[in-house]
Amino acid sequence: MTPLAAFVRADTVALADFAALCEQTVDPADYPHSNAVQRKVVIYHADTLRQALASDPTALKNELHHLFRHGPGVMVVRAAYSDPGVIDRHSRVLAAILAQEAQQGQAADHFAKAGANGRLWNSLQKTALHSPDSFIEYYANPLLGLIAESWLGPHFQITAQVNVVNPGGQAQQPHRDYHLGFQTVDEVERFPLPLQVMSQYLTLQGAIAHTDMPLETGPTLLLPFSQQYDLGYLAWRHEAFNDYFQQYAVQLALNKGDLLFFNPALFHAAGSNITADRQRMANLLQISSAFGKPMESLDRDRMMQALYPALLKRLQQDELDDQGLASVIATAADGYSFPTNLDSDPPLHGMAPKTGQQLMLQALTERWPYPVFEQQVSLMRSKRQA
Repeated sequence: MTPLAAFVRADTVALADFAALCEQTVDPADYPHSNAVQRKVVIYHADTLRQALASDPTALKNELHHLFRHGPGVMVVRAAYSDPGVIDRHSRVLAAILAQEAQQGQAADHFAKAGANGRLWNSLQKTALHSPDSFIEYYANPLLGLIAESWLGPHFQITAQVNVVNPGGQAQQPHRDYHLGFQTVDEVERFPLPLQVMSQYLTLQGAIAHTDMPLETGPTLLLPFSQQYDLGYLAWRHEAFNDYFQQYAVQLALNKGDLLFFNPALFHAAGSNITADRQRMANLLQISSAFGKPMESLDRDRMMQALYPALLKRLQQDELDDQGLASVIATAADGYSFPTNLDSDPPLHGMAPKTGQQLMLQALTERWPYPVFEQQVSLMRSKRQA
């Protein structure tokens, strides 16, 4: 295959290259701590992992890291909680919070229509505040940290969101996840290819099953080895890749208390719940590398407000061209939608809320008076606060 340039367009994707990667097979010998391989998904039992964690964690972490990058990219841990009551008690906490929020309206979603399913944003903070005891016994499970550290190293940070798929809930479009999975194709094209590949090393996706998930309830569809395709963030919206996913994706039933973890670049999609009376509930873990942070703390909102009058004056006097304006905005304002509070700052018009850079450019383009801009910056700040 011809080496790719750093900046590539979406029309350079090649289904044949993608298919060649996805058609790889799994050698169980590569995963000596596993108990089985089912449909290219490596299956572990929690007791085996606990024993390895106590005796030789480095060998186990090497194995898991290989699985996420060079292997199929997805694993399941059976019976991850030795006390099943931990899941039941935390489910009751989640249900209580969901019931409270249901009275306040429907939550927006990234890949499903608002209101189609139950969605609890920031379940991590909300459960800590609602029931510290349940939070402690639930997140005290050492397997969560083991798996996260095997991919991300130490000092990672967890966020979590609960998804409840109701009877009749429809399948998602196959996709990749955070970071670049939430951006438009035009935005992804702006990132050099090595940065697109690097995106997968910044996060790990996980899910804790809070209900039994037989196939008819629609557990996640997965395409093993698809995370190895470097152009995947440009490819997943293509119809041909979607068709390939529908033909070759695999699906495993999960039991309450099982864990599912996968590389965020893996093509995946929640399945359809075709039952008449069974909900499917999972706590989705989005785990971030410690490296995804700047070196200094800046108050970019204050910077935007301080610079706005001078920028507006220069534009009105034709003293600043479009490129100069873009450079100043990129330097001063936050160009990324996350982290934010997805309850008050939802992705209503796409998969990512408006950024400070987008707000500032809109205000200057439309020549907003300063009080209007100041008010909108303050509103954005309040919406993003936890």
